[in-house]
Amino acid sequence: TQKDHSDLASFQSERVCVFGTGDLGRSLGLRLLQAGYGVVFGSRRPHSSSSLLPHGAQVLGHAAAAQSAHLIFIAVQREHYDFLVPLANQLKGKVLVDLSNNLKKNQYPEANAEYLQSLVPGAEVVKGFNTLSAWSLQNGPSDANRQVYICGESVEAKQAVIAVAIKLGFSALDRGFLSVARELEDFPLQLFPQWRLPLRIAIGLSAAFFFYLLIRDIIYAYVTQSKDISFRIMVSLANKVCPIVSLIMLSLCYLPGVLASFLQLYRGTKYRRFPDWLDRWMLCRKQLGLLALGFAFLHVLYTLIIPIRYYVWFKNRTTQFDMTTAWRGDSYLSLGILGFGLYVLLGITSLPSVSNALSWREFSFIQSKLGHLTLLLCTAHTYLYGWNRFLSSSTYKWYTPPGYMLCLVLPSVVLLLKLLLITPCVDRTITRIRQGWERGADQRNPKDSQPLIP
Repeated sequence: TQKDHSDLASFQSERVCVFGTGDLGRSLGLRLLQAGYGVVFGSRRPHSSSSLLPHGAQVLGHAAAAQSAHLIFIAVQREHYDFLVPLANQLKGKVLVDLSNNLKKNQYPEANAEYLQSLVPGAEVVKGFNTLSAWSLQNGPSDANRQVYICGESVEAKQAVIAVAIKLGFSALDRGFLSVARELEDFPLQLFPQWRLPLRIAIGLSAAFFFYLLIRDIIYAYVTQSKDISFRIMVSLANKVCPIVSLIMLSLCYLPGVLASFLQLYRGTKYRRFPDWLDRWMLCRKQLGLLALGFAFLHVLYTLIIPIRYYVWFKNRTTQFDMTTAWRGDSYLSLGILGFGLYVLLGITSLPSVSNALSWREFSFIQSKLGHLTLLLCTAHTYLYGWNRFLSSSTYKWYTPPGYMLCLVLPSVVLLLKLLLITPCVDRTITRIRQGWERGADQRNPKDSQPLIP
């Protein structure tokens, strides 16, 4: 009898049960079969749903399926949990993995996993796999997010779920007790949380400069000269807004690092937290940079179509060749091309598949050293665009500066501050601070005044 129980436990450990025959349940069952598990589906209509399920899986009623495996995945929505109540005896001592999500935050007073535990108190409920979609399960972890978050009260139950996740090729992270389930259920409801602030900045800057340039270029010409050049809104105006926003957002990408360095220099230590606003700003630098790259791409595309525009083709001007203008024009274009090339390099190395192949020193060199070089080239590109126009009174329509002048303020400030940081005396102090040295430590404890890394 003891041998029979041992054989039954071994048999059940290699079999898993899936309640739910929808897209998510079928995809999960297919992955489990591919990983070598025996899969039993529990269904209300086992005979009619068998044709839809992966080949090799068994389909039984809920009660029979619950008795066939120790680990049961609940791939049904919360409003359909009632069928589990009559199965309380069969589910006693089983591990139930809740995969459900809600349509909105705080939809119910408690988390779905906590509600499931109250319905079946004799089972061990674990929240997990809810951040994976049917598509990601079908295509495998190499094509989707590898991270699986789990939580639950029983350590043994969580270890069983983690073992399955690892065997499926995912990376499991234990988030603690079942009280964390609501947080896990909110994860899939988050829509680009790290992109919200950068997107708001990009939209705000685009709208502000669009209307500013619309007044200066289009409305000014109509009011003062009675000229209708509204057709320039589609290409010319857009080709001014895109590089302006791109340069400002690239500056915003590197400004928080400069501010953090000055803050550490002022405090004389690295062992104090940055302000919350600076922390949030630094966390979204990648998104700021990628949006800046997107606006730079649009600027390149708009510039490429300029020669084929009807307006440019219609205007046939002949002017005397000017060597200075030729040098300025070629230098302007060359710096723009070099800056855009480095822009693309920064964007490529920010991809996880690329950054994971780089050492920290290589990644830091590209994102920091080449990043500031990109900002320098793009800023010089804009200065060459303006050249000596600031000397002409006609540049200041209605006494307002052109857009490119306004966008040069922030990158110029960032570059000047960075120049101060890389001066030998300042750089030496910041390096010591980042190695663990603290100002005033010499007086408190002379033995501890040396940096952590010589």
